[in-house]
Amino acid sequence: MTARKGILRVGRDVLIIALITVALGEVSLRIYNSVDPLPIFYSDSYNRFRGKPFAPDWNFHLNSRGFKDVEFSTRKAADTIRILGIGDSFAFGIVPYEYNYLTLVEQYLKQSGHNIELINMGIPSIGPKEYLSLLVNEGFALEPDRVLLSFFIGNDFEESRKRKLISYSYVASLITYVLDRWTKFEGQSFFTGNQTYTYDDDNRPNFTDDAYLELERKRSSIFWRDNRAFEGDCGALVSMQQFCLATALSYISEIKRLCDSRNIGLTIVLIPDEMQVSKPLQTRVVVASGLAPASFDFTLPNRLLRARFEELKIDYIDLLTEFSAHSLNDRLYRPNDSHWNIAGNELAARLILQHVSAQVRPVDK
Repeated sequence: MTARKGILRVGRDVLIIALITVALGEVSLRIYNSVDPLPIFYSDSYNRFRGKPFAPDWNFHLNSRGFKDVEFSTRKAADTIRILGIGDSFAFGIVPYEYNYLTLVEQYLKQSGHNIELINMGIPSIGPKEYLSLLVNEGFALEPDRVLLSFFIGNDFEESRKRKLISYSYVASLITYVLDRWTKFEGQSFFTGNQTYTYDDDNRPNFTDDAYLELERKRSSIFWRDNRAFEGDCGALVSMQQFCLATALSYISEIKRLCDSRNIGLTIVLIPDEMQVSKPLQTRVVVASGLAPASFDFTLPNRLLRARFEELKIDYIDLLTEFSAHSLNDRLYRPNDSHWNIAGNELAARLILQHVSAQVRPVDK
């Protein structure tokens, strides 16, 4: 009996120590995050994944606003055409600054005689709702002549219906992040930065094979034929994570309305997911889904968006056809990473340039 009481006493003491440790960990992490916010802890602000001012990013440093661009003035210079590049991690870019497609578009426009300032306001892990907030809270104050909005087909339809329970604990969030980095990632996350860069890094995988396939499998529901959950009434769904066409369009429509009211041009770039342009990846995703190949239409979201854009008179550039054609011979995405490599950024820049150059006037000689 005495031995049993001793064991119970030890167990009680261990439990008390564990609870105190967790409590102290929660308090410490919350205090630290209030001083130096980290993206691994939940926040409903579009600034959660925003870069830190002057943070290193490959061979570049972010500007004082935390954007992957050079410094710029709030007030637009005379005779300058100012374009705002708004988007998620595609706009921010996982390649160095000089290879980013927005950097290249600005460079090519200037070379062709346009007095252009293209400001990269990309923030990783945001979507249409945050694009609207960013434009209203910060974008309009910059007096843009045009907004170039990058819409990523892979996850810009994604809508979180409710907050995950685990996110309420900072200790649990930290443990989950560490485990994910250990088990799912092979490369370096795009928002961590790296001061050295070589072309070999362009071919380094980010996710493991299994983790990337699972990521793409979860996204693949937007390509299901007759998917009423995606195309129809999204308000009736209660899942933790869903993809909704109507919700994304509602934010885009509001962006269009606000731009029109200020006489600001709007162009939307439709960025394809890798599974849309890679036949081998399509095959792997279809097999992993357990559905018949005929259940998928990998052009469906683009066709639905184009139809609505035509109705709303929204200017757009759909990169799907050209990326599909070039993907037959060239790799345009990082391995096991849904972001473009250097070649993908270059192709996107050339295609966007063809479209945008006709909308801006050259400098008078």
